[in-house]
Amino acid sequence: QVQLVESGGGLVQPGGSLRLPCAALGRTFGNRAIGWFRQAPGKEREFVAAISWGGSSTYYADSVKGRFTISRDNAKKTVYLQMNSLNSEDTAVYYCAARLTWSRAWSIDGYDYWGQGTQVTVSS
Repeated sequence: QVQLVESGGGLVQPGGSLRLPCAALGRTFGNRAIGWFRQAPGKEREFVAAISWGGSSTYYADSVKGRFTISRDNAKKTVYLQMNSLNSEDTAVYYCAARLTWSRAWSIDGYDYWGQGTQVTVSS
């Protein structure tokens, strides 16, 4: 079993930056790809970014491409989501999740472990 814990959320002004860590407690990530998703009030959970087990492959939603960067440090059992140039549409609860396969990493299906989420609010 993989237990994931997100942190780093908070209130940030438009144009600002945040970095969200996703840490695996206890065991490692278990050779799993990691994805970040977000859910705004009244909306469905949506894909943000994903990174393969070794970190050689990444994939981003069009809405965050060029602004967000996903990375991982398996020795520290942590995946990071660096978010720059934030705007109000990025306001949401952000979740990290783990899956065994890289194929269709953008799909919420196949993610079998989820964190509890961290709130990101972009507002002046």
